Amino acid sequence: MELFNYFRSSASYRVRIALALKGLNYDYRAVHLQKNEQTAESYAAVSPSRLVPLLRDGGHVLTQSLAIVEYLDETHPEPPLLPADPLGRARVRAIALDIACEIHPLNNLRVLRYLVHSLKVSDEDKDRWYRHWVETGLEAVERQLAAQPARYCHGDAPTLADITLVPQIFNAQRFQCRTDHVPNVMRVFDACMRLPAFEQTRPEACPDAF
Repeated sequence: MELFNYFRSSASYRVRIALALKGLNYDYRAVHLQKNEQTAESYAAVSPSRLVPLLRDGGHVLTQSLAIVEYLDETHPEPPLLPADPLGRARVRAIALDIACEIHPLNNLRVLRYLVHSLKVSDEDKDRWYRHWVETGLEAVERQLAAQPARYCHGDAPTLADITLVPQIFNAQRFQCRTDHVPNVMRVFDACMRLPAFEQTRPEACPDAF
């Protein structure tokens, strides 16, 4: 397998965590978003969307981090990343989507660049935008976790929800977002970071980090 990713991409980090939890080896292919390497024709030949992450498994190309994680879970079932029961799977997916759909799209690099370059938003206001959507979005996750407390987002083993949560907290910390108002979120984050799969795949540990 080959993983095309960028060390600071939270979506890429999700897939790195899943691969590590599954104990799967892969070739790391760096695509530097700040240098616009994702827009190069050579990468467009691999990824029509020109986004990361992208996983190439043999002759198959997979995109979108949550779809990739579920593919890995179905093709390599142990350890499972989704609960066995329908209600549990729905809850885990809901928490993951609260982050991947409600927080992350408002704060990815393309949006931030548009705010600054096209709408002429100041760097200070851009950062305020970022912190607002992260802080309010995490409140929704906090309510989900508080309603059904556990070691991780759902139960005593990490799931798709934890794989999605941890990279978002890394981004929140990088932009100095408040997290004191989400104690359950941070408790789960700390529990995850005690696991090698989360710690060893963190952005700073990637080959293209500098």
